[in-house]
Amino acid sequence: MRRIGIWIAVGGLLLATAACGGDSGGSASGTPKAQSLAVGFVAEPANLDFTSTEGAAIPQALLVNVYEGLVKLDQAGEIVPLLAEKWEVSGDRKTYTFTLRDNVTFSSGAPFTADDVVFSLDRVKSDWKLKIKSQLDVVDKVEKKDDSTAVVTLKQPSNGFLYAMATRLGAMFSRTGVSDLANKPVGTGPYTLGSWRRGDSIQLDANPSYWGTKPPLSSITLKYFKDATAMNNALLTGGIDVISSVQAPESLQQFADPNRFEVIEGTTNGEVVLSMNNDRPPFNDKKARQAVRHAIDHKALLDTAWAGRGGLIGSMVPPTDPWYEDRTGDYPYDPARAKQLLGGKTYDVKMRIPNLPYAVASAQVVKSQLAQVGITAEIEPLEFPARWLDQVFTKGDYDLSIINHVEPRDMGIFADKSYYFGYDNPEFGKLLASADQGTEQEQTDDLKQAAKLLSDDAAADWLFLFPNLIVAKKGVTGLPENAISESFDFTALAKQ
Repeated sequence: MRRIGIWIAVGGLLLATAACGGDSGGSASGTPKAQSLAVGFVAEPANLDFTSTEGAAIPQALLVNVYEGLVKLDQAGEIVPLLAEKWEVSGDRKTYTFTLRDNVTFSSGAPFTADDVVFSLDRVKSDWKLKIKSQLDVVDKVEKKDDSTAVVTLKQPSNGFLYAMATRLGAMFSRTGVSDLANKPVGTGPYTLGSWRRGDSIQLDANPSYWGTKPPLSSITLKYFKDATAMNNALLTGGIDVISSVQAPESLQQFADPNRFEVIEGTTNGEVVLSMNNDRPPFNDKKARQAVRHAIDHKALLDTAWAGRGGLIGSMVPPTDPWYEDRTGDYPYDPARAKQLLGGKTYDVKMRIPNLPYAVASAQVVKSQLAQVGITAEIEPLEFPARWLDQVFTKGDYDLSIINHVEPRDMGIFADKSYYFGYDNPEFGKLLASADQGTEQEQTDDLKQAAKLLSDDAAADWLFLFPNLIVAKKGVTGLPENAISESFDFTALAKQ
């Protein structure tokens, strides 16, 4: 029986997507010209190595498109075969036997075999630098049975293992293709890295030797913009074909003409989190954190900062997860209660945020609402990703921050007390461990309790669930309605 897992994802940073204009048409001889598309994004990767660099921008561009895993998530959030055509799970739930597809090669020409599976999964433990590597600590050993069969043995049953394999952790690398991951990715996917103009764009070219269905497009350009207005103007003037994630929802009216544009609205796993540093004053005091939660009028914030697009959740669990419960009522908007919890004290705090539209807009509302209860927040926008990752995520030098944690099923990040939240409650970790090893019903029950514990402790505040808002030129097809994995999947993208 396939089980759905928990321990997914940590580095949890932002969303951003969009693309750059591509021409299509017919030649004089009647032969169709190669088609290309440009997609607009707002957060450019610092490099192309998602094994050593935190953040969502790299897997967003490369996972599924350039790198593939044995399995992947489909649009319904189900785990489906990719490089493994099937797998079997032993009765004790500790042994996974993967049967690999035939005739798969890396873009370098090297064949993909079970040796690469062993190499890739062993490398997570030996070479990966990210905190999320701990999600595969449950793996005891990885063995090659034959060229087409890989066997993974776990230390104990794990509901999260197979789900983790659908994230970047499960990406398959060539044994001869890891010498320069930051600049030269080598994968089995339908696209390869064509070029990278730093500060401007990344071009992905169709992989002529791809084992599966060939992509409809000859190339896709990921075009990066510094602000939402510039990205909107690029779509309006034909500079790009798609805005991957709308960064100014109030501007959607510009794209209301159905003869020119299509607007796609779906959901994501992205929890926009108001992070509170649990590891230093004033937010090492639970009452101060609870006061913040009562001081925030979440509906007013969503309406003001993001034009009412998205949803209110009240926890680190989106509605697409089986253990979701509406926790928005845990801390109703109550400034008087917030003041009472603060005990008449006032505080000056630093709100260090990424210089991204949703964070900047949300921070203004949070600042105003906290001021009403005696907390004065100084907003300090930091360049994203580099400065925010350094000061907030790595060094934990902040009081408040706002970031969109986009990885699927990422509640487990709160179990790591060294993570930038600084949250430390051993009971939470016990609930996650129990959920990972239990039955599906036990998993659901334990994770509901874990989400409630996070909320009760006010480990953070959850401002809203980020919507998947895409705008495209009319005639662009294959766009994902929901953003429920780490990747922006280009594999079905086409142009009529």
